[in-house]
Amino acid sequence: MPETTPDASGAAVPDPGLARLNRLSKEELRTELAQCLNVDRWVEALASEAPFADRETLLASADGHARAITSEEAATALARHPRIGEKAEGEDTESAWSRGEQSAFAADTDDASARVQRIFTFAQGEYEGRFGQIYLVCASGRTGRELLADLVDRLDNDTETELSVVGEELRKIAGLRLVKLLEAA
Repeated sequence: MPETTPDASGAAVPDPGLARLNRLSKEELRTELAQCLNVDRWVEALASEAPFADRETLLASADGHARAITSEEAATALARHPRIGEKAEGEDTESAWSRGEQSAFAADTDDASARVQRIFTFAQGEYEGRFGQIYLVCASGRTGRELLADLVDRLDNDTETELSVVGEELRKIAGLRLVKLLEAA
């Protein structure tokens, strides 16, 4: 199976990341995919579709499977995510990705940004008290002010709406991490 991806002109170019994933054993592939989204059903569904014909098909399938995340699956996946503002421990790929995704949150060290971070920490505690779980958001590239505004808005959600939002955020994170996985070749 040729592992290619169309470039901007539509011409097929080799896709080493896709080729690497397609060479993995099922168990190795499951391990790699679980770093993107720790939901067994999602991992198994994608692993069962390997080898992948092209990047677009893989990403579309991953997105489709992630749209069906249940509240129980979201709770399991949340257990592996650090709070916003806390650095993920460990030297594994997933921890490194998490640190990178949150890097904009703590990047600014001026007084105003420090105040935003303190207010965020307080609001995060309110969120955890209200919903009984950590606040999860696709933080990649978002500032502390943007994350604080999102967090405050989400405090008004009912539990069912919030679980739906968490599932959507997990889907976004999985998509970003799957691209990182493909680009790691």
